[in-house]
Amino acid sequence: MMIFVSPNLFFDLLLGIQLIFLGQVELFVLSSDISDSDFDFRLLWVLGLLAAAIVMFVKNKPRMDAVGVVMIAALPFTGIISVEETLIGFSDPNIVLIAVLFVMGEGLVRTGVARNVGDWINEKAGGNETKLLVLLMLSVAGLGSVMSSTAIVAIFIPVVFRICSNTGIPPSHLMMPMSFAALISGMLTLISTAPNLVVNSELIRQGEKGLGFFTITPFGLAILSLGVIYMLFARKWLPSNSDKSVRKKRKPTFKDWIKKYELTGREYRVKILQDSSLLGLKINELDLKYDGLKLLAVERKDGNKQVFIRPSKIMDFQVDDILFLDVREHEIDLKSLSEKYGVEKISLSGGKGYLTSLSQELGMVEAIIPAESGLVGRTIKDARLRSESGLTVIGLWRGNKVILEDFLNKQFKVGDTILIAGFWEDIKRMGKVTDELVLLNLPVEFEEVLPAADKARQAIVILGLVVLTMVTGVLPNVHAVILGCLAMGFFRIIDMNSAYNSISWKSLVLIVGMMPFSIALQRTGGVELAADGLINLVGESAPWVAVASLFFITAVLGLFISNTATAVLMAPIAIAMAYDLELSPYPFAMAVILAASSAFMTPVSSPVNTLVVGPGNYKFGDFVKIGVPFTIIVMIIAVFLIPLILPF
Repeated sequence: MMIFVSPNLFFDLLLGIQLIFLGQVELFVLSSDISDSDFDFRLLWVLGLLAAAIVMFVKNKPRMDAVGVVMIAALPFTGIISVEETLIGFSDPNIVLIAVLFVMGEGLVRTGVARNVGDWINEKAGGNETKLLVLLMLSVAGLGSVMSSTAIVAIFIPVVFRICSNTGIPPSHLMMPMSFAALISGMLTLISTAPNLVVNSELIRQGEKGLGFFTITPFGLAILSLGVIYMLFARKWLPSNSDKSVRKKRKPTFKDWIKKYELTGREYRVKILQDSSLLGLKINELDLKYDGLKLLAVERKDGNKQVFIRPSKIMDFQVDDILFLDVREHEIDLKSLSEKYGVEKISLSGGKGYLTSLSQELGMVEAIIPAESGLVGRTIKDARLRSESGLTVIGLWRGNKVILEDFLNKQFKVGDTILIAGFWEDIKRMGKVTDELVLLNLPVEFEEVLPAADKARQAIVILGLVVLTMVTGVLPNVHAVILGCLAMGFFRIIDMNSAYNSISWKSLVLIVGMMPFSIALQRTGGVELAADGLINLVGESAPWVAVASLFFITAVLGLFISNTATAVLMAPIAIAMAYDLELSPYPFAMAVILAASSAFMTPVSSPVNTLVVGPGNYKFGDFVKIGVPFTIIVMIIAVFLIPLILPF
């Protein structure tokens, strides 16, 4: 049976932990030779502010980033840290790293790389939420094993939005599983997260051999497997308060209109051959509409790439041009026309539906004929809509049915709904300047037009080089990612406006606002008191008790300070405990590594969680009720596996 923890119970737990802090403070004062005046009672102020922040997080009032600003303003009044020190997070390399990773993620969105990854996951899962969750968690954990988990989450947030847009699944059902998988990725390899390297460095400093690249992997694989299974059950407790943009009334798609206007089989691609009679002719010298054909676009080779050209009257045909045709009349013999004009029919890209393969260049839009329109009484053939706007009428809906018979000679009536096709630029321009039509619906595909669709290869190469640089350690992570962003700007994958708009400032302010607590707790001796209390608590207990206690206190400290800072503090304590008990230090070091990455309990216990709070529209309690039980499960698995894989 799965147990979920309420936010109130969690608050009681935190209150208990604070009482332990205070009890340790009292014991420290009573059992030592120092006087009360020598004790830094400012620790009580820090704990009070920390409790206030937690209460505001639990109540979700005010919003989380506002709480961060409140803490920045309040901490200097304790006299422990200065205003400058509370703001130092804005210059922290990790904060800069998170910001520029958002920009890298935006580059992958603008080029379609993120969309393609999402489509691949969606295709493999067949729209099944269970398969989607499994594939997403495995993909995130796999990539996170060789690069920053924060980077993975920043990159995959738009991927998840893409999946949710396609399937209607609330983002809240996938964002938290993604963040949990990213945290678990820190348990898969030695380089997957900073705390692993901190603990390994401490082992070497103490004269030990250190950990191998894959020493941690068996633990991570076991926890990842359990994590996937856990989320499959726990997802029913995830909120369904998805982003409004996903849950609002669904917009039409090309697929909807293909069915509504019966467009199946009407799009053709033909290639102009060497002996074509079209060569040397201008488009205005050849009126294809009387053959029941309409030329929508021309694909022509320009250097090493293919470009799509808007047909114009003075444009001439060239060898190897690919013509995209709308064939309106069912009785047309395309084979005879191919022989007449010297063209060769070729298959549509991917065998997709009408215009689907060209959705980045060409689009469709529905429009209605108003009473004052000059089109009323004119036929589609003679409306001259193409010559005036560059757009083509490809469908007519009258009353409650589509009109197919003698389509071109039908006269427009007031209230007719027509389907228009053409280049997106012409559709947007028509919506601003025409009085003849009232545009009704823009399809989903309009929102998915990529600003840099032809730069996907460059974006992948840049991302690969950044990842390689981070893995090899040639440059600091933040330096590597900044260079990657500059490279994306150089290749015009992103611009300054898109870069600024892509950054989640809410997440950054929240992280920066909570960072000063680490300094305050260390400066007032709170962290050292907690560590001393752990050693006194364990005493001469069995080794597994020591490991469990070490895991617990490391995970709890991770609620208040970063997991890297927690590892810095707990690694020497863990190794010292092992030496005092005359045991191998590796099981104790592994407990710290696994606990440092088990930051599942609150949205502020790791930047990975913080990043998905907004996109998933989560509250503080959502992480509590899902994360606390899973942390307990991870602790049980760790205590069970550590002695088996790394004997005492």
